[in-house]
Amino acid sequence: MRALTWSSRPHAPELGVVRAGVRQALSVRAHRLRRYGWHIAQCAVAAAVAWLVAHDLLGHPSPFFAPVAAIISLGLSYGQRLRRGAEVTAGVAVGVLIGDLLVQAFGTGAWQVLVVVGIAMTSAVLLDASPLLITQAGAQSAIITTLAPTASAGLGRWLDAACGGLVALAVAAVVPASPLRRPRLAAAGIARELSAWLTAAAQAARAGDLDLAYRTLERARDSDSSLADLRAAAGEGLDAARSSPWRRRQRDDMRSVADMAVPLDRAVRNGRVLLRRLVVVTRRGEHLPPQTLALLDGLAQATTTIGRELTEQRTPERAQTQLAELARLSGTAPTGHSLSVDVVLAQARSVVVDLLQVSGMPLAEADHLVAAVGADT
Repeated sequence: MRALTWSSRPHAPELGVVRAGVRQALSVRAHRLRRYGWHIAQCAVAAAVAWLVAHDLLGHPSPFFAPVAAIISLGLSYGQRLRRGAEVTAGVAVGVLIGDLLVQAFGTGAWQVLVVVGIAMTSAVLLDASPLLITQAGAQSAIITTLAPTASAGLGRWLDAACGGLVALAVAAVVPASPLRRPRLAAAGIARELSAWLTAAAQAARAGDLDLAYRTLERARDSDSSLADLRAAAGEGLDAARSSPWRRRQRDDMRSVADMAVPLDRAVRNGRVLLRRLVVVTRRGEHLPPQTLALLDGLAQATTTIGRELTEQRTPERAQTQLAELARLSGTAPTGHSLSVDVVLAQARSVVVDLLQVSGMPLAEADHLVAAVGADT
């Protein structure tokens, strides 16, 4: 009987999968760290400065809430920083006021905490406060009831919160250029990816390459994460421009990129429908008319132009000329060969409309331009 021997070879594929999973997980975490690194640095600096101001300038021996208020006000996003700072301060004020009044009247204890927290949060709700302010009102009333049962301590807590909020606002005004560049770079990446799909689609249709058509479709189906990243980047860029008085000039630019995200999203989704029908066309051995193939080639070139202009931090207006010519070309493609061939043409025309909007043309004008030359033959 042969002795059992250990060998690592049968486990090599599994080990490779594990290593690939670990590398992917580390890559995701590294990406998150790069994304939030600036926010973390701002929170750390603001917390330290808030503590120094409250401790050294205001003379508070233990100003623990000053750094806490600064961190909460800044958070890990640029959005609503001014409002968060104001709400943290207001929430502390409501909680301190109610907590101090009731502690002076009834003392401290379990039932006092229950009553004080309930009244403070109810008052914040009646004032139409946000969830953050309501939570802060309840938390501070509990702190005052248990740790700071004197009026002077309560006032010191409020001053700490105000100090942290003001420091956070000052730190928030310092915004790097990266969140303002990132939306355009994300949009440019999607445009380049769409260009690659359209190029591969035309190649697959010409060669009757079903495998290429399937691979391109699978590649396109993985685009949702890129679209989500674009929406997040556009929102973050707009929030960053709003949060800094020195970034006012970038606000209109960030709004234009945010507006661009919607038609670019539609272009990608219409492109995926086009690819699904192209798979059917290729599987059935059907052929696209030369005009439709030329339309796909032209769309690939136009999206390449859009990607290049976005990477160069310019509005993709130069692509309008190319797309207007493609709108004219789309009206010359014959229809009636088969349902799938006609759907490919219809989706390509829809992509033209979407990309015209990405280039800055209003929807009504883009829709009219394509429809005006779209008489079936």
